[in-house]
Amino acid sequence: MLTATRKVVGGLCALALAGGWTVAAAAEMAEVKERPPMYTYEANWVMPRASWPEMEKGSAANQKILEHAIASGALVGFGSDSKVIHSEDGATQDTWWSSMSLAGVLNALDEVAKTNTGPGSILTSATKHWDNLYVSRYYNWHPGTWKGAYTRWSGYTLKADAPSDAVDLLAKSFLVPLFEKLLADGTIVEYEIDVESVHMSDPAEFGLVFITPTAEGLDKVAAALSEAGRKAPLFSPTVGAFVDPSKHRDVLMRSTLTYK
Repeated sequence: MLTATRKVVGGLCALALAGGWTVAAAAEMAEVKERPPMYTYEANWVMPRASWPEMEKGSAANQKILEHAIASGALVGFGSDSKVIHSEDGATQDTWWSSMSLAGVLNALDEVAKTNTGPGSILTSATKHWDNLYVSRYYNWHPGTWKGAYTRWSGYTLKADAPSDAVDLLAKSFLVPLFEKLLADGTIVEYEIDVESVHMSDPAEFGLVFITPTAEGLDKVAAALSEAGRKAPLFSPTVGAFVDPSKHRDVLMRSTLTYK
């Protein structure tokens, strides 16, 4: 797991050596703390195009189960996504839910599985399927339900010589303060920084996720990132010292979601 295993002092030295640390960034980092772990289960599906409308109906069928789990406190959020930009063999749809405990995630999975099995399930037409289980310690959201929102996921891979607390340093010094501002002004309704709780891929990978209720919000986030980078010109060299740019990937999705 990519959470902090070294003291902050050691991390600050690493950033200074990378040429990217400033007194202002250090002050902001001191204000950002890890939150309790939030776990997110995600089921990914590659569906034939003719099955997409039925897939949406299937997601709606799970809603009562997940709403009950939200009401009971077992879950803090759930949703479904359809990809806007498609890759040749990537997922076309996914379903996800989040909890403050592994038990909450897995108990919801048991309940949903009961309704999605059998020869009549639309999921039997999937050509590919895989699951992921993530954990996040940097996240926040606005309570509510949104339909037709946009979710942007960006995946990154740390270099082999990056410090063991690199994700924490990036989160505390730049990402969390920026996304908290975007959350406060309503540009986004949720953000999180994820690593895999059950590693299905490279343990050096981490993901940045944000959700905006409108397409215009994507432009606002891009502008905010550009402006923040302009005000902290040494941040890009720091990221370059930590992250392998050749392995960066993005996903853009339309989403229906609820957060408690």
